[in-house]
Amino acid sequence: MSIFLAEVIGTAILILLGNGVVACVLLAQSKGENSGWIVITFGWGMAVMAGAFAVGQFSGAHLNPAVTIGFAIEGGIEWDQVPEYFAGEFVGAFLGATLVWLAYLDHWKETEDPGLKLACFSTGPAIRNPISNCITEIIGTFVLVFGILAFFANPDTAATGLGALIVGLLVLGIGLSLGGPSGYAINPARDLGPRIMHAILPIAGKGGSDWGYAWVPVVAPLIGGALGALVFNATFP
Repeated sequence: MSIFLAEVIGTAILILLGNGVVACVLLAQSKGENSGWIVITFGWGMAVMAGAFAVGQFSGAHLNPAVTIGFAIEGGIEWDQVPEYFAGEFVGAFLGATLVWLAYLDHWKETEDPGLKLACFSTGPAIRNPISNCITEIIGTFVLVFGILAFFANPDTAATGLGALIVGLLVLGIGLSLGGPSGYAINPARDLGPRIMHAILPIAGKGGSDWGYAWVPVVAPLIGGALGALVFNATFP
């Protein structure tokens, strides 16, 4: 399987299950309505695990441009592979977001708040302060990329065959500990891809796609991922 196709499949699974759990919790008349932040963070952790286990053998299952940048800086992939990873990640995000819309098709019109509908596609800050929101996203993505590189620098960890589960639990931890201020995008494709689909799809009663904030969960994770890889290279032999 090509890197592109693997990243499409893995990222589509990630977004379908990750944004799907947000829709389950937020949309009116869902059986999971109001089940809370713990459900969302656990669902996202399992979404990462499922996508990574599905395609890890083919592409390493980056599923995230910030992770791809981190691996390119660390030396795990060549820079000329980055565009193929990015393309697969964004196409997968488009596909996954569309499937979430279809899966909850009857619930969009039952949900009055357009903000809740947007939250099923993209992140938004609890307190809107672009500088603070960027700091949060940089820290969260730094932990993600540095954690992945550091964990698997130990060959015994890699040999377990449980890498996808380990990364899923790391994402769960990031969400529980650092997700409160900004919703922990920590992944440009995860936020921008579904935000674009929110703008395109005929979602009943939707509002705007909050393009004024959209740069934060794209730029900040790329910075955090790059910093995570640079610090890893500087500190690990």
